[in-house]
Amino acid sequence: MRTSIATVSLSGSLTEKLTAASRAGFDGVEIFENDLLASPLTPEEIRARCADLGLTIDLYQPVRDIEALPEEEFTRALRRARHKFELMRRLGADTVLVCSSVSPHALDDDALAAEQLSRLAGLAEDHGVRVAYEALAWGRHISTYDHAWRVVESADHPSLGTCLDSFHILSRGSDPKGIEDIPGEKIFFLQLADAPLLAMDVLQWSRHYRCFPGQGGFDVAGLVRHVLRAGYEGPLSLEVFNDVFRQSEAGPTAVDARRSLLTLQETVGLATPPAPAAPTGIAFAELVTPDAAPVSAVLGALGFSRTARHRGKPVDLWQRGDARVLVNTGPAERRDGTRLAAVGLESPDPAGAARRAEALLAPVLPRRRAPGDAALEAVAAPDGTELFFCATGRPGLPDWRADFEDVVHPSHDGEPWRVDHLSLTQPWHQFDEAALFHRAVLGLRPQESVDVADPYGLLRSRAVSTDDSAVRIVLTVGPAPTDDTAHAQHIALATGDVVAAARRYREAGGPLLPIPANYYDDLAARFEFADGELDTYRELGILYDRDAHGTFRHCYTHTVGRVFFELVQRDGGYRGYGAANAPVRLAAQHAVRGFTGG
Repeated sequence: MRTSIATVSLSGSLTEKLTAASRAGFDGVEIFENDLLASPLTPEEIRARCADLGLTIDLYQPVRDIEALPEEEFTRALRRARHKFELMRRLGADTVLVCSSVSPHALDDDALAAEQLSRLAGLAEDHGVRVAYEALAWGRHISTYDHAWRVVESADHPSLGTCLDSFHILSRGSDPKGIEDIPGEKIFFLQLADAPLLAMDVLQWSRHYRCFPGQGGFDVAGLVRHVLRAGYEGPLSLEVFNDVFRQSEAGPTAVDARRSLLTLQETVGLATPPAPAAPTGIAFAELVTPDAAPVSAVLGALGFSRTARHRGKPVDLWQRGDARVLVNTGPAERRDGTRLAAVGLESPDPAGAARRAEALLAPVLPRRRAPGDAALEAVAAPDGTELFFCATGRPGLPDWRADFEDVVHPSHDGEPWRVDHLSLTQPWHQFDEAALFHRAVLGLRPQESVDVADPYGLLRSRAVSTDDSAVRIVLTVGPAPTDDTAHAQHIALATGDVVAAARRYREAGGPLLPIPANYYDDLAARFEFADGELDTYRELGILYDRDAHGTFRHCYTHTVGRVFFELVQRDGGYRGYGAANAPVRLAAQHAVRGFTGG
């Protein structure tokens, strides 16, 4: 099915928006009136530019406040509309969006609205234009799609149809099943947007908080199914008003938008990209650092051993149990300290996972391989983290471990160490994109967003995981666009006894993050502990949480560069990440280094 995007959904000049839409693979665009008015190009030049880029102009929008008016007002509105229709003929657009009136002059008179829309459609027909009438959720008298359709049906003009907008329908809580009663040929256009579920004025909600399908809380896929059952054959078009998108680069935003439509089409059965191959575990986390000594000291104190070294690159493998950390001192393009640059994901089908990622527009990473190096598939996440699809120790498939020469054999002390989760703090403008990427491309299930109080702002956090929690990734965004937390990340290591692990780490010279005494005073009020248990937590800086399924104990190392480690112990099926303790941890990290972790 053809795809389209409204130019208002992207930032930059009209030329930049058209180029971004074309490069992302869209078939067409909706030209927003303000973009045309601000462009130095003539309508003919815009038409030619779109043709050169392989884009059709599917809609010109919007014409406002034109129906159910006193005759004198309507005459003036027709004059304005005639000018727009002449402009559209120069532009090469054949469908115009007409929004339900919000004018104080509009009358609550459906018969008058139908009569005037019929006259408008007659004028449009003379110019080769169709009128798509849309109910604004805040329309003065017509604010629901079924009301708008009744007016269109009453007008009974071949050049008049309806435009359905998922935001206007779902934000009002309307039942979209009635869409199936509208003849498909009378649905002239379909505009799609998602949004977080917010309790606020619907106009402000619409103008600032829309997002791409799959990034909010609306059942956009369910609505599209109803539209398809009605017989609609036009494009799936995105119309998203979003303050973040208006400040972000048009190119990546257009790719994010296109990925959302590809995923939506898969959900409703319109497309069949390669099937998801959800990861089954964390093969490794790779740290890039200009100086291996500080992070090596932390790993050593945590009980990791340097077990292997890459045959041709300055990369060491540190391992404890099933937890593996690569320390890479090769890249020199960034000198801001240690950072988590790559993640190895165990995959049941590495090649299939890569094919799906590429089909959903994930950048495939070129790799410089020496003869004999494992041919690993890798893509880039929105924040630049490299994701490798791995098949560790599986016969017949490329094994990254074969690129390493053993230094010592890993010790097995009986402790079930593994990577519990990774926390990746996203650039402020890519949080929703990252959540959709990890769900659509990697097959991870998103959980609800959580707001966490930081001493200098509010952090937003959202976990994504496999159904069995074998892979957990926490995505966070810092308090402000310029905040340093945009680069902070951490690795959480699961152990069967966090108290013993914390003691061994401290005895090996590793400093644990100190937690204020006030936290433990409050903990004593909230929970009951065995004699001496709370004293132990206080001594080691261990935090505690409990949910309906079990308990969670965790503590933190100091930060090395942009990375810190967390030791965690889950008991009884605890499902969370200790979010209730995050404000205390963040304040403690500020106190230690003036730096907020992710």
